[in-house]
Amino acid sequence: MNTQKYVVVDIETTGHSPAKGDRIIQIAIITIQNDEIIDTYSEFVNPERKIPAFIQDLTNIADADVADAKPFAAHAAEISEKLQGAIFVAHNTNFDLPFLQAELIRSGLPKWHGLTMDTVEMARLMYPTAFSYKLQDITSELGIPLESAHRADDDALATAHLFLQAKADMGSLPYDTLTQLHKRSFQLKSDLSRLFFELTQQKRSAQGDDFDRFNGLPLKRRKLEAGESAAGYTAMFDWEERLETAFPQFERRQSQFDMMASIQKALAGKEERVIEASTGMGKTIAYLLPAVNHAIETGKQVLISTYTTHLQDQLVQKEGKIVEQLVGAPVRLALVKGLSHYIDLSRFAELLQGEDESYDETFTIMQVLIWLTSTETGDLNEVNASSGGQFVLDKIRRSHLRRLSRDEKVYDFYEYALERSKQAHVIVTNHSFLLNQRLSNSSILADVDAFIWDEAHQVVQAAVSQHEKTFVYTQWKYVFGQLGTFDDQQLFAQLYKTAEKTGFSTVPELLKLESLFIKFVSLFDELASMLTAEFLAKFRGSRHKKCASLLSELPYDKARFMDMLRFLNEWIDLSQLVLQKAERLTETSIQDKLVIADWRYWTEELMVKAVEFSEIFVFPLEDEVSWIEGDLRSLPTSLSLYKQPFEVTSIIQKVMAPVRGSKALIWLSGTMSVPSNERFIVSQLGIPNHVPITKFEPPQEFYRGARVFIVEDMPDIQQVSQSDYIEAVADAVIQTVLVTEGRCFVLFTSQDMLRKTVDLIQDTGLLDEYMLFAQGISSGSRMRLLKSFQRFQKSVLFGTNSFWEGVDVPGDALRAVVVVRLPFTSPDEPIFKARSEVIAREGVNPFLHYALPEAVLRLRQGFGRLIRSKNDQGLFIVLDRRIETKSYGVEFLNALPKVKVSKVSLEKMVTDIEDWYNKQ
Repeated sequence: MNTQKYVVVDIETTGHSPAKGDRIIQIAIITIQNDEIIDTYSEFVNPERKIPAFIQDLTNIADADVADAKPFAAHAAEISEKLQGAIFVAHNTNFDLPFLQAELIRSGLPKWHGLTMDTVEMARLMYPTAFSYKLQDITSELGIPLESAHRADDDALATAHLFLQAKADMGSLPYDTLTQLHKRSFQLKSDLSRLFFELTQQKRSAQGDDFDRFNGLPLKRRKLEAGESAAGYTAMFDWEERLETAFPQFERRQSQFDMMASIQKALAGKEERVIEASTGMGKTIAYLLPAVNHAIETGKQVLISTYTTHLQDQLVQKEGKIVEQLVGAPVRLALVKGLSHYIDLSRFAELLQGEDESYDETFTIMQVLIWLTSTETGDLNEVNASSGGQFVLDKIRRSHLRRLSRDEKVYDFYEYALERSKQAHVIVTNHSFLLNQRLSNSSILADVDAFIWDEAHQVVQAAVSQHEKTFVYTQWKYVFGQLGTFDDQQLFAQLYKTAEKTGFSTVPELLKLESLFIKFVSLFDELASMLTAEFLAKFRGSRHKKCASLLSELPYDKARFMDMLRFLNEWIDLSQLVLQKAERLTETSIQDKLVIADWRYWTEELMVKAVEFSEIFVFPLEDEVSWIEGDLRSLPTSLSLYKQPFEVTSIIQKVMAPVRGSKALIWLSGTMSVPSNERFIVSQLGIPNHVPITKFEPPQEFYRGARVFIVEDMPDIQQVSQSDYIEAVADAVIQTVLVTEGRCFVLFTSQDMLRKTVDLIQDTGLLDEYMLFAQGISSGSRMRLLKSFQRFQKSVLFGTNSFWEGVDVPGDALRAVVVVRLPFTSPDEPIFKARSEVIAREGVNPFLHYALPEAVLRLRQGFGRLIRSKNDQGLFIVLDRRIETKSYGVEFLNALPKVKVSKVSLEKMVTDIEDWYNKQ
C-alpha cells in the first residue's frame, strides 16, 4: 500500500503579492494518507493590516473576524511541521506556495522543499471537457460539495476531494493510455509524473479492459443502437395531459399547444410553414414533441437544424431526454456535425510518435489521450484546450482532402455518426452542415421526411459563413516558416534528408520544389508591400487605427496575383507528386514517417489557401464582395482579406428546392419579422410568398415584469465627439449599475467604444466593488464570460454583437440591459456597403429596406435576453436618443413587446428604478 502523505493547502490573502505587503488572513491544511483524509487544520491569521473591501466581499472575511487572531509567525512552526515529508497539493500551487514560502521566511523559518501537485493542472488533464477549472465550477461539475467558496477551510476540503477523485479516475484509465501519459508527464509543471508512474506500475497490463483500440490507442467502446420497430405505436396528441404528468410545476401556455398542433399538421401534410415563436413559450419542446411523434409513427426521419453546435448538444442531451419521457417510447436522436469537428485518429497516432515542441502541445496531446477513453462523439470541440493547444487540435481534425482506408473507417467517429443517423428517429445537425449537403438518394438525409430549421433567421448568416474565404497575412507567413528552405533547417530540410536516406525523390525534383517555394514567397512579400502602400494611402489622416476597405476600391495589379497563384499551384502539384512517392515507401523510420505526415499536412493547408487566394483576388464572382482590413499601426502584419456572398438565396435554394412540396419544411425563430417589413428574413431565405408567417405569442402577463427607459438627456450621438458620448455613456452605466446593484448587460455595436467606455469606468473607481467582464478584454470565450458574470452578485458584462442574442440568463441573474447605440451596422462595413449598392441600383432605399430592418431585429433580440419567464423582472434602457428623435425610432419601439415605455432624464430614471425596486 502506498503510504505517501499529501498536504492540501488553501489560503486567503489581502491581495496577490506578498512582495507588496499582502498577507495571509486564513489558512487551511488537509492531510491525506492511504487515499483518506486523516487530519484537518484551519486558522484565521491576523494580517496586521486592513483587509480591502473587495477581498471582504469575495471571502466574507472582515477585519473583525481576524482582529483576535494571531499573526502568521505564531502558527509558522506548526504549519512547517505539517508540510514535512509531504507532497504539496493546491488548486494553483503557483499562488499558494510562493505566498506560504514568503510567510515562512518572514517568520524566520526555512523555505519548504518537496514535490508539488497542482489540482488545476490535474483537473484540466483528467476532465478535458469541463467548461471551467475554477474550483467552484469543477467541483460543482463533479458533484463535490463546496459550501463557501473563497473560504480556506471549505476550499481546502473541496480541493482534497477533487484530488482524490482525479487520482481515482486516473487509476481507472487503461494501461496503454497511462504509459503514454507517463512518457509525457515529465514536461508538466507540477510533479504528476510521480502519480502516473505509481499507477502504471500498479496496472502493468492491458489485459481484460473494456476498450477498443486503434493503432494501440485505447478508445471508449461504441455500439450502434438497434433500430426498434415502431409497430404498435399510436400517435399521441394529449400533449397537455402528458406535460402536466411529467412536470408537477407545469405552467400551461396555450400558445405552446397551438404551435404543437400547427407543426403536427404541417408534418402530416408535408407543408411549408414559417413560425415566429416568442421567448418564454417553450419553443423547443413545442417542435421536438411533434417531430418525435411523427418520426416514430411513420418510420420516417425528421431533421432538426440549429445555428450553433452548443444548441445541438443541448437539444440531444437535455430536451431529448425530456421528450423521451413524454412520448413514453424509446427515442433515438443522432447528432451529426461537419467533418472538421471530428478527430483524425491516424493523424493523432502519427503525432504521438514525435517529439513535442512546447508545454501546450504536450498538455493537449495528454488531454486528447484521456478524452479518447470517454468520448462517444469524437468531436474535438469537446476538448477545453488552451489557445496554444488549439493548433494541435487543428492538426488532428478530419480533412475532406484525405480518404480513409477500410480499417480506418471502422473506428472513425464521423463514419460512426453517419451510421447512427441512419438508425435515428430524429437527426440533429447545424445550419452549416445542412447547407453543405446535396439531398440525393445516396445522401444520409435520403430518408428524412421533414426539415425543421430552428433559429431560422440565422440561416442567412450560416450561408454567408459557409462560403466565406479568408486570406490572413500572418497565417500565410506562419505556413512559410514551417516549411522553410534547405538553409532554414525547417521541414523542407528534413524532407530533403529523408529523401537522401530512402531515395524516394531525386535532387532535381526537390530543388525545383524549393525554387518554386522561393519564387511564390518572394512574390507574396512584394504583393503584401503593394497592398500595404495602397491601404496606407487610402486611410492617410484617418482618426481610426483599424480600417477596412472594399478590395475594388484599392488599385492592384491582378496579373501579379495570377503569377503568384501559378507558382503556388505548380508547387502544390509537384509536392503532391513527391508525397505520392514518399507514401509508397514500405520501410521508413518513425522520424521519416513523421516528416512525410507533416509535409502532407502543410501541403493540404496550402491547397486550401490557394483556393482562398484565387477566389478573393483572381476569380471573384459578381454576387460576392471582397474586402481588406488592417491596423494602420502594424502593417502588413495585421492585413486580412475576406470574401463573402452578399446574396444567399440561391445557396439555400440548392438545398431546399429539391424537397419543397414533397416534404415538410418548417422555419422557426423568435425573430422572423419586423413590423415595417414582415418578410425581411423570409425573402432572403427564398421562401415563397404564399407561405404565411404564423406568430405564437406568450400570454399577456408574460412581460409584466419588464420596463423600457429611454434616457432623454443623453447627448445626440451624431452631434458630439465620440469622447463626449463615451463620457456620457460611462456616467449612465455607472448610475444604472449602482441603482440596480449590478447584474447588468451593457450592449455595444463597436469593440472600440466598448474598450474606451470600460477604461473610463475603471479610471473613475466608482465601480471598484463590482466585477466587470468585458468581451475582447476579459479572457475567455463568450460562454465563459457569461458563466463568470452569473457567479457574482455584483457584476456587469460589457458585450458586442454576439451578446445581442442566443444568451440565456434566467431569473434575477440579469436585472438590466443597457443599449449604448441602436444596433445599426456601420455604413463603412464592406459587406453592408456592397449589399446597399446592389439594393440602390434596383431603385430601392437601402436604409429602409436593409439597414433599418436588420437593426430592428437585433434590438428585438437584445430585449429577448431580459425576460425569459413570466416571473422575470428587468429593465431595458436605451441611451441612444435617435429612438426618440428620428422618424424611424417608432419602428424600434413597435418591435418591442407591449410594455411600459418611459422617456425620462437620467436622474429621473434612477429615481424611478429605486421606487420600482422598493415596490417589488
